[in-house]
Amino acid sequence: MSSRTSRRTPTLPSWLPVDPYILALIGTVVLAALLPASGTAADAAAGAATGAVALLFFLYGARLSTAEALDGLKHWRLHLTVLACTFVAFPLLGLASHGLVPHVLTPQLQDGFLFLCLVPSTIQSSIAFTSMARGNVPAAICAGSFSSIAGILLTPLLAALVLGGSAGGFSTDSLVKIVLQLLVPFLAGQLLRRWVGGFVARHRKVLSYVDRGSILLVVYTAFSEGMVAGIWHQVTPVRLGALMAAEAVLLALMLSLSWYGAKRLGFGRADRIAIQFAGSKKSLAAGLPMASVLFGAHASLAVLPLMLFHQMQLMVCAVIAKRRARDPLPESAEVSQVPVTVG
Repeated sequence: MSSRTSRRTPTLPSWLPVDPYILALIGTVVLAALLPASGTAADAAAGAATGAVALLFFLYGARLSTAEALDGLKHWRLHLTVLACTFVAFPLLGLASHGLVPHVLTPQLQDGFLFLCLVPSTIQSSIAFTSMARGNVPAAICAGSFSSIAGILLTPLLAALVLGGSAGGFSTDSLVKIVLQLLVPFLAGQLLRRWVGGFVARHRKVLSYVDRGSILLVVYTAFSEGMVAGIWHQVTPVRLGALMAAEAVLLALMLSLSWYGAKRLGFGRADRIAIQFAGSKKSLAAGLPMASVLFGAHASLAVLPLMLFHQMQLMVCAVIAKRRARDPLPESAEVSQVPVTVG
């Protein structure tokens, strides 16, 4: 290619993560606004979303090596640190957001903001960014997986404790629904991993569409319910901007706390990277189906903060991971690497 041609070719900054999946999420919201599912179509969409999420967690179980998970238990201090970030520090900051009502956030948006703080950590993104930054990848795999499993029980219980009547769908029945939809398929994947694990590993790229497709289905279902219920008039552009500002502060606080807190606890560089990326992010895949069960027809407002935070964490963590990758490593450092796919 000639220099003249290359000058004509527009290039994006290397630090800017361009993820078509974000565009797909936005497109799904627009589709739900223009063509919301109602009646029989809504029931069909909800059923398809439930089945897709169950399949997603089955694949999570089939991917995670039981031996790898047991080996990861040796790093119990690291996993406790990540769990403390996810289910202690985040919820405390979420409770502090009550002070933003009503001048910054509406009560409904604050409920969604608080719910965001109760959701477990991610798996794929934690692994991807840890690998990109040359951190402790096996620890990130186990930390993200343990957080997701713990969140199946802890998130609805914490929601009942701190949200109370706001999470109107919470009950013993809703907890059972979440366990049946998320934990049971995960355990089934673990039990059948001996027979299906190889297939899942060979078709990892193709099966990644199940991950993303299930989330899109849940987003469409939740936002369709919101449109039918007529609740979107409650969100003005000013409130939306205030929500994004509050989430930017939340993300900055957790990135700082997880990084410098891990240093104070005596963790090395590779472990600090795993703690920062696993301890500062929230899972869209786990949070959306839980919100649908807990909030019912009001799930669209409840998941809006989580969707915005998901996009923000991907963009910010991509920048941090690429900068960490340029840090000099000690000669004795040995870092496990895995293929990087952000999701």
